This record gives sequence, structure tokens and C-alpha cells, in this order.
Amino acid sequence: FVDLAECQPRAPGTCGDGAPEKLLMHISNMRPVKRLLDVVRIFARVRERVPARLVLVGDGPDRTAAEREVEALGLAPRVRFLGKVEDVAQALRWADLYLLPTQFESFGLSALEALATGVPVVGCDAGGLPEVVEHGVSGFLGPAGDVEALAAGAIALLESRERWQAASAAARERAKTFATERVVPEYE
Repeated sequence: FVDLAECQPRAPGTCGDGAPEKLLMHISNMRPVKRLLDVVRIFARVRERVPARLVLVGDGPDRTAAEREVEALGLAPRVRFLGKVEDVAQALRWADLYLLPTQFESFGLSALEALATGVPVVGCDAGGLPEVVEHGVSGFLGPAGDVEALAAGAIALLESRERWQAASAAARERAKTFATERVVPEYE
């Protein structure tokens, strides 16, 4: 579940709203299952069509490999590794798109937090993520490891302001399904 009061979308006209560069974000413990190199490669494809930056939040065993991939692809000026952050919701408010191309995601709490913040999600149609992200509505889902398909989904969302706004609104609506005040009483 998610606390909608904590995960507020950014206010129009703030945090890069309408900025010439889009901000893509990934948050994880950077283990192999998170497919961090795919995050970097998806971003590289997006950059070919859309001015963008990538922010990677978290730390873990695959961070060094991701840093090397960023350097190898010449993306260093456009990628920032933040490490661990205390306020994930605040970090997400800066994002235009959330990338979660994991090989398997049991549920996708970070995706839910992104949706609650009004950030559409591009991820894999594996595990529990399709339960959280509605393909073609609140984001885009594709096969794990298919960098081209995931990048195409990201580009489609970022190139059309109207499509992005519709997905952002749908993301927030979808998150209401998992709101604390709704889910906890059902669970109890």
C-alpha cells in the first residue's frame, strides 16, 4: 500500500514541469534482478530522440557496472548517481518517467510510489508489476530484457505532452487502488 498524502505529485510549473529536458529515474538496491544495465541502455535509446537526464537512486552490487556502462556510452554528463535518499517521494516529484525493467518484481512498491506521485512507469510485464502498472494507461510494460521495446514505450510517453499528462493522471488514479486508508482495513 501507499500513503497518498506523502506521495503528492509535483505542482504544475514546478520541479521541471515543461522543462526542455525530461528526467528519467530508477530507484533500487541495484542487484542483478533489477537489470540496472538495461536502465542505462534504455536511457541511451531515449536520449537519441528526447533531451533527457537519468537519475539513479540507491546503491548495491551492480552500481559499479552501471557507472562503467554510463562512461562507455558517453552518458556521464547526463546521468547522476544519488545513492540512498531518505525521502523517496520528494525525489520522485522531480521525475517525468520511472524506469523499472526488472527481471522479476514480486509487487513493485517503488513503481506504486512513482504512480502515486503522478509519474508514469516503464517496466517489465513480469511478476506482480502488471498488477500495479496498467499497460498503455499508467505506463508501458514490455518483455524483460527487451531494451528496444521499453525504450520505444518511454519515447512514446515523453514525446507527447498530452499522452504523458493522461498517463500521469491515470497513474495517480491507479495508486488510489492501493491507498493505505483503503487497503489496511481490508487487510485487517
